[in-house]
This record gives sequence, structure tokens and C-alpha cells, in this order.
Amino acid sequence: MLNPMKNKLIDIWSKGEAAINGWLSIPNSFTAEVFGKMGWDSVTIDLQHGQNDYSTSISMIQALANGTAVPLTRVPWSEPGIIMKMLDLGVLGIIAPMINTKEDCEKFVSYCYYPPIGQRSFGPMRAQVAYGSDYYQHANKNIISLAMIETKEAVDNLDAILSVPNLTGIYIGPADMSSSYGLPPKFDVKEDPVFSNIQMIVKKARDKGKVAGIHNGSVQYLKEMIKIGFQFTSLLSDFRIMSSHAESLLKEIKNVDTKSDNTSAY
Repeated sequence: MLNPMKNKLIDIWSKGEAAINGWLSIPNSFTAEVFGKMGWDSVTIDLQHGQNDYSTSISMIQALANGTAVPLTRVPWSEPGIIMKMLDLGVLGIIAPMINTKEDCEKFVSYCYYPPIGQRSFGPMRAQVAYGSDYYQHANKNIISLAMIETKEAVDNLDAILSVPNLTGIYIGPADMSSSYGLPPKFDVKEDPVFSNIQMIVKKARDKGKVAGIHNGSVQYLKEMIKIGFQFTSLLSDFRIMSSHAESLLKEIKNVDTKSDNTSAY
């Protein structure tokens, strides 16, 4: 079970280590429970491009509480309503898409934290049930805020974004960044200028004392990203893992020689 007063990811990062994050696109509490017990350091419920919404997230966060993975969410947009509602449900971190300017980032960070460092409204509801009646006293130091850097504009404004106080770190969206530079959207990018951006972003983030994260399409690329300094790495999603593995099994079945000599027992 999670320690109600401590975010495990913050401990991992304080040791200079990397956290491995699972990704949930399918709105299903059983899938969430399974992922929560697999050994991921954290699991993110995706409300932006996944099929999840606030209502389906309730049972998924409850299911994640049966495991050891830290519950996070990617919100559909950086706006206070959904960010505060998801925090009140008990997620311990927010990933916000399309943070393109310092002002975008300042607003995002303010939504994540209680005064005096932010403008989060009080009313933790399930979070108080999950983490204890003193949740308010410990929330600010346990909530993670990750701003997505995924456009040319965001790259151009990176220094200003990284200067925002109380921002935990940044999270690269390689598909949108690729399309922003006129390349086909994809994971595991090796083409410049996107790959050069990735290398530059992780260095600048770490120089500023911020966590750098990135979404990955393969284990090999994920390991490469850890080697160059990323401390928060996600691998595909429940949907992509399920569909790609099922497809590979089906291809294996269809490639098997189905001819029988009628003498075999099976």
C-alpha cells in the first residue's frame, strides 16, 4: 500500500534514480488494479488522449490504491477545474499538456498547490479519506507537477518555463513535438531537430534541478533515455501493449503450418 504521507517518486528522484511509469488509456478499474500491482513505480491515467474521464477515473484510482504504484493523471488541458478535481480524488501528480510559455506554466503550477504557493481550492474529499485527515498539511510537498514540452514554441521558451518556482519538472511529448517540426508524429524519435531537442531539454532540466520525463515506444529507447538523464520514463500504454502483443501472437498463430499428417495425437 502507498504511504499516505509520502510520494515514492520524490524519494526515487532524490536518490538520482529513474522512475518507470505505466500508462492507462482504457477506462477499466480491473486493468488499473493489475497495473498497480505489476511493479510500475507510478501509473498515469490519461484523460487527454485516453478514453478516460473524471467518472471512470474514480474507480481506477480506488483500484490503484490496492497496489504500490503512485497514481498520476494526464489532464485533457491545463485548466483549474479538472486539475483540482483529480487531485481531490487522490492522484499525487498532474501531467499537463501543451505548456508553451512561462505564463502557461505559472498558471498550471498554481492550480496544483494550496496557498501560499498556489491557488488550489480546499476540498480534498477522497484524497483525505485515502491519505488521512492531515492531507492538507502534507499535500504541497507530495504533489508532482509535470509540464508537457511538445511544441516548437515550448522549446523556444524552455528556459523561462524551467524557471517557474515549484514546478517539479517537464515531460516530453515526442509525437506532438515531431509534428510541430513538420515530421510524422511518433515515439522513439532519432531525427533532428527533435532528437537534438530531447538531448538539450534533459540537460537543461537537470541543470535547473527539475525532473525530466519522456514517453517511449520501446524498452530499448526507454533505457537510452535513462542513460542520458531522464528520471521519469513511460512505456506505451495499456491499449498499445495489449494490441501489439495480441497482434504478434495472432501473426505467430497464422504463420504456423496447419497441415496435419492425421497420425499425430493433436
